Amino acid sequence: MKRYLPIIAIIISMIIWSVSGIAIKHALDVLPPFTMIVLRFVPSVLLMLVIGLICRKSTLFGLQKMELRDLPLFLIAGFCQPFLYYLLETFTYDALNSPTIAETLLSTSPLLSPVFAALFLHERVTRNNIIGILISTAGVFALTLVGSSDYSIGNYWGILLAFAAVSAAVVDSIMMRKVPMRYSSLSFIFYAQLVSLLFFLPIWFFKEGPSVLATLDFSQLSTLHSQLSIAMLCVAYLTIFASVIAFILFCYGLRQVGVTQANAFNNIRPAFTALWMILFFGEHLPIGKWIGMGLIIFGLFVCQKQEKVSDS
Repeated sequence: MKRYLPIIAIIISMIIWSVSGIAIKHALDVLPPFTMIVLRFVPSVLLMLVIGLICRKSTLFGLQKMELRDLPLFLIAGFCQPFLYYLLETFTYDALNSPTIAETLLSTSPLLSPVFAALFLHERVTRNNIIGILISTAGVFALTLVGSSDYSIGNYWGILLAFAAVSAAVVDSIMMRKVPMRYSSLSFIFYAQLVSLLFFLPIWFFKEGPSVLATLDFSQLSTLHSQLSIAMLCVAYLTIFASVIAFILFCYGLRQVGVTQANAFNNIRPAFTALWMILFFGEHLPIGKWIGMGLIIFGLFVCQKQEKVSDS
C-alpha cells in the first residue's frame, strides 16, 4: 500500500485542481484577476508558515530554513509557477478565439515532461510512458474538442503563449525534483509561492490596487453581498485546497515517482472537471467525450505500467 501513496497523493491533487477552474470563474465574476490572485496567495503563504512552524519535525509539513545555495532553485520555481504560468495562461485565453482550443493546448504538459525530464534530470523515459501519455493526450483532445462549435484559432501567438505556459509549469516540476530532499514538500511550496507573491504584489499595486480601493462603494455592499460571499468562498477554496493541500500533495508525489509519471496525471483534470459539470450542473456529454475520458484513464494505466527488464 505504501508504494501507492505518491500516486494517491497526485490523484487527490488533480481532483482538487479540477474544481479550481470553476472556482476561479465564479471569483472573477466579482474580483479583478490580480486582486483575486493576491487574495488567494497571501493567506496561503501565511497558512503554510503557521503549519510549517507547528509541524516543524514533520517530513511532509515541516518548514525548514532555506540555505542560500538553494535560493536560485526556489527563485526559478516561484517565477515559473504560479507567477509566469498564470500570466501566460491569461494571455493565451485572450489571444485565442476558442477557450476550448486554449484549454486543450494548456493541457499538453505530459507531452513536454518526458523531454524536460530526460534533458535536465536524466530520468529514464520508458516506452510505456510515451505510449500511455500519447493515448491519454488523445483522450484530452477528444474530451475537450468533441462537441465544440468554435475551432477558430485567432491570434497564432496564442499557441506559442500556451506552450510557453506549459513549459513554465514543467520547469517548476523540474525544480521540485532538483531541490534537495531535506526540504519538506511544504517548504518547497511555501518558498515558491512566497517568491511568486513578491512578483505579483507590485503588478497588483500598479494595475489594480488603487482602482479597487477607489471604486469600492460601501453603499452597494448589501446588493453585492450574495455575489461577494460566493466569490470569497471560491477564494477560500483556492487558498486552502488548491494552493496549499493540492500543491503539497503533488510535490510529495512528484518527488517520489518522477516528473514524467506525475505530470501524466494532469490529463485527468479535464475528465474530473467534466464529471463535476455532469453531477452539479446537469451538463450532458456526447459519447465522444465519454470515449475521451476512457482513453485518458487507459493511457494513465499504460504510463504507470512497469516494463520487464530483459536479462540479455
